[in-house]
Amino acid sequence: MIGCWSSVTVKDTPLPRVLFSVFVLLCVSLVSACAVNPATGERDFVLMSESAEIKLGRESHQQVVDQFGLYDDPELQAYVQKVGEQLALNSHRSDLVYRFTLLDSDQVNAFALPGGYIYITRGIMAYLNSEAELAAVLGHEIGHVTARHGVQQASQQQATGFGYLIGSILVPELRAAGAQNLFNLLSTAWIRGYGREHELEADSLGAEYIAKSGYQPEAMIEVIGVLKNQEIFDKDLAALEGREPRAYHGVFATHPKNDTRLQEVVGKAKALANKNASRVNRDEYLSKVEGMVFGDSEEQGIRRGSSFYHAELGFALDFPKNWRIENRPSSLIAQAPKGEAIIRIRAEDINKRVDAGEFIKTRLKVKKLEQGRALSSHGLDGYTGLTRGNTPFGQRDIRISALYLGTKAYTFFATTKEADALGRFDEAFLQTTASFHALLDKERPLAKALSIEIVEAQEGDTYAKLAKDTRIPNYAESQLRLMNDQYPQGEPKPGQRIKIVK
Repeated sequence: MIGCWSSVTVKDTPLPRVLFSVFVLLCVSLVSACAVNPATGERDFVLMSESAEIKLGRESHQQVVDQFGLYDDPELQAYVQKVGEQLALNSHRSDLVYRFTLLDSDQVNAFALPGGYIYITRGIMAYLNSEAELAAVLGHEIGHVTARHGVQQASQQQATGFGYLIGSILVPELRAAGAQNLFNLLSTAWIRGYGREHELEADSLGAEYIAKSGYQPEAMIEVIGVLKNQEIFDKDLAALEGREPRAYHGVFATHPKNDTRLQEVVGKAKALANKNASRVNRDEYLSKVEGMVFGDSEEQGIRRGSSFYHAELGFALDFPKNWRIENRPSSLIAQAPKGEAIIRIRAEDINKRVDAGEFIKTRLKVKKLEQGRALSSHGLDGYTGLTRGNTPFGQRDIRISALYLGTKAYTFFATTKEADALGRFDEAFLQTTASFHALLDKERPLAKALSIEIVEAQEGDTYAKLAKDTRIPNYAESQLRLMNDQYPQGEPKPGQRIKIVK
């Protein structure tokens, strides 16, 4: 009997009131944790209220924007929002206010935060070929929100974190840290996708939403086919570059057009479609993406083979041949084949008039710097030395360098996968630093972004022929086929509107 707290004992010892209150709260939460899924009608295990879900999405939104950046095209942003909103009105959670954000990233991706925050990259939009396909991508992400997939995953993780749950009740200060941990925990699922069951459920819901909004449900199969082709291409590319393949929606072992379960979910959506569910809007979509940046943006710098050019910051440099360059909003990362070595470059504001060696010691907080010496690269003052510290590979020797250009210090952190391999790569590290220089006037055209242009294919046009005139730096023929959904061997037909890159 629970008549009063003092009547409850454990081995004749009174249970502390605060622990008993935790026990009661936990029992109540677990009993009430099974909630009806608004999209499926089934009961799911969740430990997060809708208001908490929305709050988590709202608070995490800025972190996504900071990581990827917004694409600066208000008209295209408005177009994505318009298409997304009409789908959301036909969803199982139409009372939510959905925000559809176009990110300035060349990654082929789309993902959702809990509470109605949905993101799509210009990278994936470059490979779509109709408004119906855009709707299929957004509809799939809406499906993740309406089925509360992120909330379900968070709840499963919270349930295993029993100690943290008690701690957060006893020590309220832990709650803020918990929210950050939760964001870190879910970021992989949000950005890379969920398991096959959740992805298939999101496809089913998305197909239903696009059908109810007047689009062809088959667009779901088409768009997943586009993404599957991306996965196949990147897998072959990764083998050549000695890295792990990247894939969005990589849950179908076979091509989606041959996947029985996907065919079934789209078939069900057809039954829900109205008679006018035939919208594709290919020409409208192509007109909207004409002029959109392809590949790197000028705001984040442009990769050209093994070189990098940044017009806004006014610098250029060269990396070793065959190294993979990853351009992030806050850093530039280059990796040797098979990931054997890595260089990370960041720009830091200079706030005090100290030499580069002192900057490394005080600003970068490097207490012990060995073999330190001054650098002079193309008239720029700098400093370099060796230290030891934490890296993505564990404790390793690190080559640290800093070069001054204008009001910024450009810092180079370089290390190796194997503990004893620094000597093998140190010359490449130093040569990369030595190549850093102020952008020359003759290099400014190389710092211009590529953009999509829509043309009408002529008699005799092939992607091999078109690839010779494009500015796509690598694998141009395959890229053009992927962009126009004719990978791996398709060719344009005379009169067909296709995307090229100028």
